[in-house]
Amino acid sequence: MRDEWFIRGNVPMTKEEVRAVSIAKLEIGSRRDGGERSGKCARSILFDIGAGTGSVSVEAAVTYPDLRIAAFEKKDEAISLIRRNAEKAGVEDRVEIVPGNLPESLEQYLTGHPETAPDYVFIGGATANTAKILDLLRVPQIGIRVVINAIALESIQEVLSALRDRKIEPEISQISAARAEKAGPFHLMKGMNPVTVICFGGTVCENIALHRNGVL
Repeated sequence: MRDEWFIRGNVPMTKEEVRAVSIAKLEIGSRRDGGERSGKCARSILFDIGAGTGSVSVEAAVTYPDLRIAAFEKKDEAISLIRRNAEKAGVEDRVEIVPGNLPESLEQYLTGHPETAPDYVFIGGATANTAKILDLLRVPQIGIRVVINAIALESIQEVLSALRDRKIEPEISQISAARAEKAGPFHLMKGMNPVTVICFGGTVCENIALHRNGVL
């Protein structure tokens, strides 16, 4: 989905180039969790933590019709934008907005909704609380697939420190994208801030190929 499609306001948004990679890295539908769940390939709950405009929540909901999302956000303007963007895309029935400060709102939600523990987690706007968030989600014990976006060097360090303390070895990529802008008769490439994408968790579903081929 193009950035221009979303209602923006003054709230930061994960850009479409980064959003496409981040959603792909979640590997929705291609994993089987370990631990306490059923072991089936199909999975259905995404937590979008620090959801901003809701661009990741909405695009994931549009792309995966069976997916349900809990979007955690504290800012009133952002909460309004998540709601408006979900309604615009026709997925408001599958995007639940959870208001409040993190990590308290996450803790309260997990306590009140034990049946909706996530299969996938995207952290795009709450890296300062990474350690507490991971502990609340019991990562890596229950095999959740987690994708974290970070821009500032301090945020990257915060995340890596939290993972190191929990003996988690992540996959790390950095996306450096540029877009052409018209300058007179020319088009010049204008770079965007590099975004570090940190991923870990989940168990690859061994039967994906068989499911796709209709064998299972």
